[in-house]
Amino acid sequence: MSTKEVQEKLVENMKKWQKIENASIHSTGKIMDNTENTAIRQVMEIIQQDSSMHYRVQGLIVDSLTKESLSMNPEELADIWDMVETHIKLEQKTIEFAKEAMEALKGKKMVIQEYFLNYLLADEEKHNELLETLEKIKSGMYPYG
Repeated sequence: MSTKEVQEKLVENMKKWQKIENASIHSTGKIMDNTENTAIRQVMEIIQQDSSMHYRVQGLIVDSLTKESLSMNPEELADIWDMVETHIKLEQKTIEFAKEAMEALKGKKMVIQEYFLNYLLADEEKHNELLETLEKIKSGMYPYG
């Protein structure tokens, strides 16, 4: 398969996926409209916001293949890297807090609280992974790596 064919397939895939994300946004909204349960509403809101962000990222991928390519240069990363490193420390602190909270809940039979803390921990770890990968990209660039 040629590069052009791969790009076309990826664009097609992202557009189909965006339709599913839109359906997810609609579905979670319907569920929220039909329940007063705070925990269920919160789960649906989390999913809805994630689906909205997924839609935007998929659009970015499509646009990068059909309109304007994505790039990062060493100077751009160098200009903001001190702030990124500060943010990495913030994310690491949130992971520590989540783990401390999880430890405090051990054996307490607080299932719903543990459920939401697991979500928070996974999400904070995801943020940390995004930043670590950005750091790897930066490290591969000359001269600021």
